[in-house]
Amino acid sequence: MALGAGPVLAEGDAGAGAALYAQHCVSCHGTRADGQGPMREVLLVQPSDLTTLTARHGGTFPVLRVAERIDGRDPLVAHGSGMPVYGDFFDTTEQVAVRTEAGQPVMVTPPVADLVAFLRSIQAE
Repeated sequence: MALGAGPVLAEGDAGAGAALYAQHCVSCHGTRADGQGPMREVLLVQPSDLTTLTARHGGTFPVLRVAERIDGRDPLVAHGSGMPVYGDFFDTTEQVAVRTEAGQPVMVTPPVADLVAFLRSIQAE
């Protein structure tokens, strides 16, 4: 990186994010990401409809909040642990920067960048 240059920004790969979503998120959030997954009935806190994140945040996709919820920096207490209850899959040493809704870069792992790109791509109009 050149002196004075910021981190290289990653767009994330929505296709890779869709595959990660299918593997790690469908059981709670459902195949349509509407919070209607098969585990819904046994959860104390119901899963969010992930297709309405933009609508619920004033028309802006909440990149920082989503990234921090996925990687555990903003843990969901109802889970008894960080969001990725399936282990440390999203905790890799490789980091990329994604641009937040305020335009600032935030460092995340490539799988988190991919999931963020996927979730951004499925927002209801």
